[in-house]
Amino acid sequence: MDVTPETVIAANRQQAYQPRALPAAFSQTAGSGGGVPQVTGPDTAFEPQTRPEELVARLPPPVPAEPYRIGVGDVVLLATKTPGTSVEELTGLLAAENRRQGYTVQDDGSIAIPDVGRVRIAEMTLEEAEGVLFQRLLERQIDPSFSLEIAEFNARKVSIGGAVAQPGVAPITLIPLTLDNALAAVGGITAADRDAAVIRIYRDGSLYEVPVKDFLVSPRYQKLRLVDGDSVYVDAEFDLGKAQAYFAEQIELGQFKQASRQSAMQILTQATELRRAQLSEERDNFSARIEHGAEPQDYVYLSGEMKKQGRWPLPYGQVASLADALYESGGGAPNMTADPRQIYVLRASADPREFSGITAWHVDGSSAVGMMMLTRLELRPRDIVFISEQPVTRWGRVVDQLSPNFLGLPGAYVE
Repeated sequence: MDVTPETVIAANRQQAYQPRALPAAFSQTAGSGGGVPQVTGPDTAFEPQTRPEELVARLPPPVPAEPYRIGVGDVVLLATKTPGTSVEELTGLLAAENRRQGYTVQDDGSIAIPDVGRVRIAEMTLEEAEGVLFQRLLERQIDPSFSLEIAEFNARKVSIGGAVAQPGVAPITLIPLTLDNALAAVGGITAADRDAAVIRIYRDGSLYEVPVKDFLVSPRYQKLRLVDGDSVYVDAEFDLGKAQAYFAEQIELGQFKQASRQSAMQILTQATELRRAQLSEERDNFSARIEHGAEPQDYVYLSGEMKKQGRWPLPYGQVASLADALYESGGGAPNMTADPRQIYVLRASADPREFSGITAWHVDGSSAVGMMMLTRLELRPRDIVFISEQPVTRWGRVVDQLSPNFLGLPGAYVE
């Protein structure tokens, strides 16, 4: 059957064929294996933004005025009435207080007072804490004359960084911490171009902005009340990457340790190397099986006027054309002896008992259309590709076979 564009379509549809796939090791990378520990970090403080045409203030919601509440880490001083002037008279709470010089609020929110025990005062105002202490002193039959004050404010802080003199933290005390006082506590703003600088306040996952030029002249912005956990960053270059790095650092503090990150990276590196070695070994084993014929493959068979007759393996993962078999199998058909007008593809029925079901597809490779058909005609496993010899080649071979007989006839004259 002559191959035309129409018959090529029929030939390609004649038998359903799914090329063999390469093993999964050839499509996987060292990072695609399972079991690699994952180290997740906190969400970024904010997404990258482009510089606005004009800086516009975006203020955080107002904070209700509330009294200071004692927190873990704060140091409180407890002073009691001195009953006398002699050292022998200094007993009970006064002696303990003189020895301790204050009480630190522990992790459980309590302070430990000799002769009184542990008293929980965390998250209480000074007035509430005094009421609890008064009751405990009465229960222990101790003179309830005392005064309570906070000596060190360590529980509630605001982080400040960027274009300031001394980046650090400002504690929140009995007096509400405002934005101007917080910046003053770290030496003030050092931005050279204050018209282009902006104060960024990061609170509870939201980012707020106050242009520095507006902050310097507006009491409303200067007296913005800050709360525990706020991060203030003075950005003088519109480089949000710096602000992101700063806020990410604040969020990560207390959540991740450097040692654990390094350990996770080492585990990840080791797992990647092991996975890479495993994939390399699987690929090498597959190549070795191919070389020794131990891996199943589909073949077509090359016959006739070929430079090299034999079987040609169909590629993995893609369908091969007749042109692929001719030009990838050792140089294709020899021009001197092969007849490019007589190229055939012999294809049998899928049932080996049906020998009458053989189809011969004929391609005339001497024409431009025929050459294009070589690239369109798909091959199937067990196809036979045959190229006939040229007539002159056939006649030359007959002469070669007859010449010795002529030379060997009785009476023939041979020089």
